[in-house]
Amino acid sequence: MNAIFTAVFLASLIVITVVAPDKFLSTLLGGGEKAAATALTLFCIYAVWMGLSRLAEKSGFSRVAAKGLKPLSRRLFKTDNDAALENIAMNLSCNLLGIGGAATPYAVKAIGELEKDGNDFAQKLLFVINATSVQLIPSTVIALRTSAGSGAAFDIFLPSLICTVISTAVAVSIFVGARKFSRKKRARR
Repeated sequence: MNAIFTAVFLASLIVITVVAPDKFLSTLLGGGEKAAATALTLFCIYAVWMGLSRLAEKSGFSRVAAKGLKPLSRRLFKTDNDAALENIAMNLSCNLLGIGGAATPYAVKAIGELEKDGNDFAQKLLFVINATSVQLIPSTVIALRTSAGSGAAFDIFLPSLICTVISTAVAVSIFVGARKFSRKKRARR
């Protein structure tokens, strides 16, 4: 991937040097400035959400959410590990709020707990769900659009919801189907 980005950068560098050499330095610095501003915006978004997530953990809300989601999570992920279920609940709630970066630490903790149990199915399923993550509120994208000066930052809500629901449904269906196919194939041997 680094080779591809380097090739694109070098090709762009050559094109701008040939087409508009007087714009080379200002374009290069402007891109760096926009990248730094975007990184700072993302940092602020994640700082707020990680703080709220930590507060939910400390206040016991995550345990209450995990308890509420436990019957569904237990059936879906096929585990009774309370620590794993609590981290899965926090991970799913962060993803539902559109803050995938804040969800990642919970997924790592949950996968560690599931690994202790040897629950390979739940680890893979959690990975698939995280990769596609249904977003009820795409807060990161909305915040980035707002910081970029969008007049209609919330217009992304419905398309994002539709796309993430479809992508998650398709990915989970493929995962479950492939798992069943693999089991049947092994059973025939």
